[in-house]
Amino acid sequence: MSSPFQFKYIHKLSGRRVLILGGTSGVGYAVAEALLEHSAHVIISGSNPTSVSRTLDRLRATPGGQGLSQNRGRGGGGAATLSGKECDLSDPSTLEANLRELFLFATAEGTEKLDHVVFTAGDSLNNGPLSGVTPDDITKALVVRFTAPIMVAKLFPEFVNVSHESSLTLTGGSTSMRPVAGWVVAAGVGAGLEGAMRVMAVELAPVRVNLVALGAVRTELFGKMGDGFEEWLEKFRLEETLTKTIGKPEDAAEAYLYCMKDHLIDGTIVRTDGGRLLA
Repeated sequence: MSSPFQFKYIHKLSGRRVLILGGTSGVGYAVAEALLEHSAHVIISGSNPTSVSRTLDRLRATPGGQGLSQNRGRGGGGAATLSGKECDLSDPSTLEANLRELFLFATAEGTEKLDHVVFTAGDSLNNGPLSGVTPDDITKALVVRFTAPIMVAKLFPEFVNVSHESSLTLTGGSTSMRPVAGWVVAAGVGAGLEGAMRVMAVELAPVRVNLVALGAVRTELFGKMGDGFEEWLEKFRLEETLTKTIGKPEDAAEAYLYCMKDHLIDGTIVRTDGGRLLA
């Protein structure tokens, strides 16, 4: 016998179609995992087709992924579905074409509009002292973390249900507000994206645009940071957070869910950084 009551909160994302760029690892993966538990239709993308395929299998093994429909993520209703496609964001000459192809895949050639898009894609940055920064370092850092989100926003209106219930959520970091020596490029790109996000919110209204500013979150990228990074991270934990913790992707994922579920949050930076700005 069905209940006469309908949950107002825990089913708010049920049946919603969500595209996650950068969904094969780290925070993006955690957002995908959480959305499956909310019975959403999830589409992930990553730059490597093998990684996308492996991540789809990994997500199907999670509690929210049990019994998933085996189609390509199509179809309405409350039952979660899952699909994925590679999308290279690193080459400016093919960036817009690649994104359009991804959006067409995620929406069944435009016939099933998206409700939410989450951008968590990132690449390793060549951080170092200001004295060693080159123009190439800056150009490379901009492509995935700044140019790509803007191009996503450009294509977004064509493929989304235009409503205040829909959203685009970007990803930034606490370094733009509390700088660290040697991170001039990362801080500059992050601050630029925060400004761009506010313009997007104005231009894409009533669709909502927000940005989640992460602190230190332990993801797969940590393994690529080189010698001395773990020592720096421990110092960061003790001296630059109030919680004395390094973040976990599943905690940070909650900020993205909030940006999707609160239909009034718009043009806002949501911080999940262990109180770093106050430490």
